[in-house]
Amino acid sequence: MPRSHTRLRRAAATLAALPLLALGAGQALAAPAPLPVPASAGHSASRVAAIEDGVARTLASALADPAVRERVRAATATTDAPAALAPLAAAAAGPAARGLAEATAKADRSIASAKGLGADLGPLLRVQLADPSMRGALAAGAEPLVATAVTDDHARTVRAYDSAGRAHELATAELPARPVYLVDLDGAKALAAGTAVLQRELGARGIAPAEAAQALSGGWWGTKITSVRVSDDEEPWFKGAAEMFALVSGFGLDGKVRVDSVAMPYLQYDGTTYYPNQILVNWSNYKYNLADVVLMEDDGDTNYLALAQAIAAVLLTIADQGAYIPLVNAVLGAMPASWWVDDPDYVESWYTLARGSSGRLNGARGNGWMTVEPYFVQQF
Repeated sequence: MPRSHTRLRRAAATLAALPLLALGAGQALAAPAPLPVPASAGHSASRVAAIEDGVARTLASALADPAVRERVRAATATTDAPAALAPLAAAAAGPAARGLAEATAKADRSIASAKGLGADLGPLLRVQLADPSMRGALAAGAEPLVATAVTDDHARTVRAYDSAGRAHELATAELPARPVYLVDLDGAKALAAGTAVLQRELGARGIAPAEAAQALSGGWWGTKITSVRVSDDEEPWFKGAAEMFALVSGFGLDGKVRVDSVAMPYLQYDGTTYYPNQILVNWSNYKYNLADVVLMEDDGDTNYLALAQAIAAVLLTIADQGAYIPLVNAVLGAMPASWWVDDPDYVESWYTLARGSSGRLNGARGNGWMTVEPYFVQQF
């Protein structure tokens, strides 16, 4: 069996173990009660997953048209990179292609809306072959199936459709005998738009204020990530790459809680060390010489607007007590309840990152590490 793609497995955690530090009047509040988990939560399809499933069925039906089938095969024949589905369908002729193009364009708008990204983001849905080894069977005329890159880490089967609209249950533990196209999201595009929404909405609520004009003595100090790695087990063939972002929290120069979102689109697979040389913290924006980092994954269903609103509602209640206060638990406690059902989006966290921090820093969960170093950004 060819080497499977891997994806960062989201941490299974319960909110009961994460006390919310409201710290009003300098005291911590009691930990919140555990959130109830609906009995059917693990089996209910999310809005985004349902939209993707509908597009997968539409694409499977469209593949009955030889022209569409050949265009999709050609688009996935020479590269492992997914192809944007709406433009691909729009470039083909015939009623099947037109129907697919219209359905996909509508689905793109619906998904963008569901993720709080607005409706004008453009193509989001993509198609790719589940494994390069399937190209030979396609070239020989094998009829492909179409599935979605599902987000349930514990799924034992994946639903796929044939050109007649029939559903097939494929085992996730082994590579399917038939070629399979996977429909998924352009996570990097959604992540970039999502972190922009986070920063804008947090700023509008006073959680990520604009940088104050100040004398920076020719530049400012930052913390640079020189390498980073998240460790977990290999995932089956039906998983795509993860899309990661970090929430850096501390107290801003105005004494209010500040959260900065940092996109990390390169951090896609577990068991892989990345060397991004990325600035994680701009210390000129913070009052104290300490900040916290929470690493999150966009599993496809992340609503960035709702996340910003939830974080702001909690963090605005935390007052500056004249000293550093850890904010990781407060950020985690602000997550919507749905994020802790089945497949949480929380991956890792780091407490008390300082301007002078350097070397390897292990995450609090033991699920990852990063090496950092102070870095001075010179002004021109």
